[in-house]
Amino acid sequence: MPTFINANIFLGLDTSSFATAMTVTNGQITWIGNTNTVSDPTAIDLRGQTVLPGLIDVHTHPEYIADALHGVACTPPNVNSIAEMKTALRQSPQFGKGEKVWIEGWGFDETKLAEHRTPTINDLDDVSTTQPIFIYRSDCHSSVGNSKALELAGISRDTSDPKGGFIGHFADGRPNGYMKEVAASQLLIRAKSVQSFAGDVENMVASSDHYLANGIVAIGEMMGRKKPTDSLELYQAAVEAGFKPKTAIYYVYDEVAEDKALQPTSEEQLRIAGIKVFMDGSISGETADNQVPYLNGQTGVAITNAAKLHQAVDYARQHHLQVAVHAMGDAAIQLVLDVTRELTPWLADRPSIRIEHASILSDQMLHQINEATMTYALVTQPIFFFAEDESYRQYLSPAQFKLIYRDRSMLASKAAFALSSDAPCTPWAEPDSPFVNIYAAVTRKAANGDLMNPAESISVPEAVLAYTNWPAKIGGFKHNGTLQPGMAADFIILDRNIFSIPAEELKDVRVKETWLNGRKVFG
Repeated sequence: MPTFINANIFLGLDTSSFATAMTVTNGQITWIGNTNTVSDPTAIDLRGQTVLPGLIDVHTHPEYIADALHGVACTPPNVNSIAEMKTALRQSPQFGKGEKVWIEGWGFDETKLAEHRTPTINDLDDVSTTQPIFIYRSDCHSSVGNSKALELAGISRDTSDPKGGFIGHFADGRPNGYMKEVAASQLLIRAKSVQSFAGDVENMVASSDHYLANGIVAIGEMMGRKKPTDSLELYQAAVEAGFKPKTAIYYVYDEVAEDKALQPTSEEQLRIAGIKVFMDGSISGETADNQVPYLNGQTGVAITNAAKLHQAVDYARQHHLQVAVHAMGDAAIQLVLDVTRELTPWLADRPSIRIEHASILSDQMLHQINEATMTYALVTQPIFFFAEDESYRQYLSPAQFKLIYRDRSMLASKAAFALSSDAPCTPWAEPDSPFVNIYAAVTRKAANGDLMNPAESISVPEAVLAYTNWPAKIGGFKHNGTLQPGMAADFIILDRNIFSIPAEELKDVRVKETWLNGRKVFG
């Protein structure tokens, strides 16, 4: 029964409630208050250090993170060209390990590469033609493979585009290695995933310490799969082997649409929470579905139409699941609202529909959200504009740019609101750093110093709530998000007071210790 004293404890109840001491019993907080005079000689003196509820990344991709941690970061500041990318891939621990070992990379953005183009099969074949190579683009929608990877996936010049995806080709008809959008990338991912279930489990377990080092105690898995392996089975094996963060799985709707037995589960550690629907692509990939065309004349990719979205919502209602809808472009978001805003919510304890990203959000849309019968959550990622400012400036009109990641306006709406990372789907070496995300939300500054719509900034306490209390309610983590009696003793200790440091230091905050169920698991 540890007692902690002389602390600066943010309770997570609102923007201003703090305490100085707390007691933990059997993994739960049993008392919290404002005294440092306790009779317990074993009390832990935190010497004024700042304590937060354990952080919740309610939209991330842990399987991708697990792969990325042993893959090559093809991001600035270390990789700024295709030539440097090839050098980095040759330095991968997997390089030279045999024909069955995939060399993996992640995070490239062609606008940040010196060549200003996407790598091709020829570039990757310069690294190896005997080992398969797979590199995720920064948005985690598109990817590039070498000739061996395409061979294992059975992709040739005659392979048809999968629905919602595009296989790139050279002018002579040969596949160029570029797999545009999720449906195409999945062709390579499935070939890669069938190699080793045990390896996937091992990678997941190894990623556990990564989350704990970032203070993340609970996660939303936004790419639940049924094939080649059921994500629930993968996580069950990983948890048994030592994976610690609490996890809520959202299955990709296309993979469960015919599953009449899928139901939400309620286990604290690992549960099925909902389904994921993709409306469009990404802004940095010029595939977000926008009302105003890009400079290339295209309006993006509309992956799901109104009829299919209706089907997905009906499925979720019948199966008592939450719907998380990926929608970045304003045309995609508007379609979500048009289809759902007059429908009756079916979940009482959380929003029935989550709009993920909500990247370009107009005043009209915010008004429709406020007037809607449906209950919504807006889950957004300021780290996108922090890391991808150049793409946004290049691809969006000035009018669209003013509507990007409107955190203050989202927070003022009737929708529930949370920050998240969508990691590793952004070109930054620390794609799921909560503190880089908080820095972006508070300062509205990009990595290159560009200032993006400063009127949409939120305060530090609000940003912390958007990583604790609010995502706990959105994602159904009932015993997390706040520090009060009866809640899980999941908390973190920071290396500095996040509430008093200069804003420029926010991105440099680090977690000194992470505690789960009253036990120190990091630090």
